[in-house]
Amino acid sequence: MDDHSVTEGIEVVAEAASGEEAVDQVRQYSPDVVLLDVNMPGIGGLEAARRMLRVDPEVRIIALTVYEEGPLLKRMIDAGAAGYLTKGCEVSEMVTAIRRVSRGERYIASEIAQRLALGMLPGAESSPLEALSNREMQILLMLTQGQKPQVISRKLHLSPKTVSTYKTRLQEKLNVRSDVELIRLAMQCGMLDKSVTD
Repeated sequence: MDDHSVTEGIEVVAEAASGEEAVDQVRQYSPDVVLLDVNMPGIGGLEAARRMLRVDPEVRIIALTVYEEGPLLKRMIDAGAAGYLTKGCEVSEMVTAIRRVSRGERYIASEIAQRLALGMLPGAESSPLEALSNREMQILLMLTQGQKPQVISRKLHLSPKTVSTYKTRLQEKLNVRSDVELIRLAMQCGMLDKSVTD
């Protein structure tokens, strides 16, 4: 069986390099399904998912991540993602996910679903990032991508002072004192690929 027969009926209508561009592509093309990188540049996958669903409440979003666990999984589902896959999944699994969510079903890769279920068990260790608000999580993601507060301010339509306040609040809530400690914590919590910082 060739790749064409596996992907028959699936057409790629657009690609995007940032969260903002992805939202614009949804506005322009009204796709049925969006494969969305959780850690994409710009506003990030979490905020992009929220904005996409405001633009087109019918769009079905499948979140892609390098991690099988982490604080973004539940938040992406809460934001409206219909599916969740790891980037290393087989093409056949991705096609299955696309077909299922396009029919209105949910699809979560089995290894991710298992970790999600285990995380809900009594006594399961919680991430320090669970205490963050959605806006704090978004700003944390942008900071860990190396985006400067002035850039974050412009992209989120916030004043530089507000972004600075969020950054200070993040450091207090997470008990870190520097950007390096913030990045280290993000790696430990499964938000960043360790190879990025090596």
